[in-house]
Amino acid sequence: MFRIAGSVTAARLTAACCRTVTTKQFQVHGASLHVLSSDTSRKTRHGPAHRTPPSWQSVRSMASAGESQSKINYIFFGLAALFGGGGIVYWWSRKYMRETSKDTPKKAAAAVSSASKEAAETVAEKPVPETTKSAPAAPPPAVETPAEAAPDAESKKLLDAVPQSYPDFEVMPEIPGHAKYLLIGGGTASFAAFRAIRASDAKAQVLVVTEEEELPYMRPPLSKELWYSDEPKLVEKMKFKQWNGKERSVYYNPPSFYVEPKELAYQENGGVAVVKGRKVMKLNPQKQVAVLDNGWEIFYDKVLIATGGRPRNIPVFERASQEVKDRVTLFRGIKDFKRLDEVSKNASSIVVVGGGFLGSELTCALGKRSRDSSLKVIQMFPEQGNMGKVLPEYLSQWTTAKVREEGATVKPETFVKRARFSDGKVILKLNTGEEISTDHVVVAVGLEPNTELAKESGLEVDDMHGGFRVNAELEARSDIWVAGDASSFYDIKLGRRRVEHHDHAVVSGRLAGENMTGAKKPYWHQSMFWSDLGPDVGYEAIGIVDSSLPTVAVFAKATEKDTPRAVVEETGESLRSVTETEALSIFGSAMQQAAPATVPDLEEATLPTKESATDEPAPDVEAAAKLVAEVEAENRVAPTPKEDYGKGVIFYLRDDIIVGVVLWNLFNRMPIARKIVKEGKQHQDLAEVAKLFDLHADED
Repeated sequence: MFRIAGSVTAARLTAACCRTVTTKQFQVHGASLHVLSSDTSRKTRHGPAHRTPPSWQSVRSMASAGESQSKINYIFFGLAALFGGGGIVYWWSRKYMRETSKDTPKKAAAAVSSASKEAAETVAEKPVPETTKSAPAAPPPAVETPAEAAPDAESKKLLDAVPQSYPDFEVMPEIPGHAKYLLIGGGTASFAAFRAIRASDAKAQVLVVTEEEELPYMRPPLSKELWYSDEPKLVEKMKFKQWNGKERSVYYNPPSFYVEPKELAYQENGGVAVVKGRKVMKLNPQKQVAVLDNGWEIFYDKVLIATGGRPRNIPVFERASQEVKDRVTLFRGIKDFKRLDEVSKNASSIVVVGGGFLGSELTCALGKRSRDSSLKVIQMFPEQGNMGKVLPEYLSQWTTAKVREEGATVKPETFVKRARFSDGKVILKLNTGEEISTDHVVVAVGLEPNTELAKESGLEVDDMHGGFRVNAELEARSDIWVAGDASSFYDIKLGRRRVEHHDHAVVSGRLAGENMTGAKKPYWHQSMFWSDLGPDVGYEAIGIVDSSLPTVAVFAKATEKDTPRAVVEETGESLRSVTETEALSIFGSAMQQAAPATVPDLEEATLPTKESATDEPAPDVEAAAKLVAEVEAENRVAPTPKEDYGKGVIFYLRDDIIVGVVLWNLFNRMPIARKIVKEGKQHQDLAEVAKLFDLHADED
């Protein structure tokens, strides 16, 4: 088909195109026969170029001419095919078509204008009679312009088949020049935000710009369920089976959910588009424009920064040779999972540096894989035990023993001093004097928030906690919000904080999205996080959980229901931040029926506090802190083989106030822990508080 400038008439265009298009074909392909409105429209940054429809006369002329001409063309082609090698016939037919096509535009143009010319010629000029000189000359009668003839039924049918306005996607830029809602980052916070935006503004057009070459996806399965799948083809599609066996994808939505970025502006019912592999380098808050790494500018009305964080490295590997760097994975996203998954299938040894959540989860996952292969997995960290910065020492050491049972070699109080490459291996010199030879190294020592935008965009960064400083509504500046790992927000109970967990990304992203549509809600949520060391050991936590704080714990014997696998089988959901939404109903029905005397209603629960104990004077704060320290000292001993911390609750105290709670193999009780932390009160008897969690509900 032809595409010509708007200065060419619609009649000439249709006549030039009609030699190979029949009436029926026009109805199907009519969208390709419009005229570009203007060169300016074609290059607009705020939307795609438009084509305007031809008049009904040109549509009719094109259909008639196309029908006749196509019959002649088919006869010539048929003769050429009949005679097989009749090259002369074929050549003559093509020559005839070229010659006739030159005259076709003129004939069609004449046909379109013939009706108006004939109508104008029928209006004859009538002579004006002479009048006396004293009488004024009568004005000549006005010549009426003939009205445009109404289209007949067949022409109207053809005209109705032509869209009146549509975008020309072939000349549009791949990235739109304007977005009402611009989301920077393609992680969980952005996903939660665009869901909230679309819920409040059903026809919202949302543009997501992400550095990754992936659609929005969830990160928790990358260090958990994906490693425990026994179906490689499923993993290749980034799908996994939850602990209950239910299949699920790491991607929040299938590709069909999203629209192409260049088509976003013309979605009448709105939509979400994702620009992959691009980075926003700068924001201009005054002009409300974002500049990408390729120089492209996107004007926005509202923008969300959800850039998350990048994995930390350690200096010894930053200074290492390129051969060493090529064999080090800073684990974070899908690309890192795919790389480590492939390495683990062929390597003889892998070293995991880091003893926190991610490092311990990956060690357990790789340890399980090593059972069926010759792979050797070694984990090392400077703390005394796994998750030593979070768990009390006694529980941390018990966890280390559990990780070893998974098949890994664990080296506490150990760190790398030097790294070099020799004979195809990475040689690690440890602080203990030992040297380890390995094929690959995984570094999992935390995140650095991505705040590169701050300096170029005039945004404030929290020097203590990192991240963009935001107000109670998660707004950094006018029409600029921040959510997820990159936000430093003020917690009305615990002070200014920055949280790097899935639940915080979900809730802060959702609230930011609501505020972008005018909700003006404050962020008061106490986010939770969870970690699974395989399908049999897991915990959930909320608030400030720091092993340097005094802790008081209460444990009970675990049952078959007290495992990550069991909670997924019960709820059908592996994301524990999602199962929490169902915990209220579970807590209010099944749990109350099991122990109504010890489990009060969550909203009406009255916890024993020092202020409520009016019959006794409040104990001295220093004495209480000393007592807590003594209890902690008694607990901080290495567990014996007979000890089994099946399930329990650990309270973290600051000034005798519970500021954090860990639920060890204890699930669907997070709303209770959230209420306790939110109240921020001093409690006289923590054993009474522990009863709220009904530790013995499932015991025989």
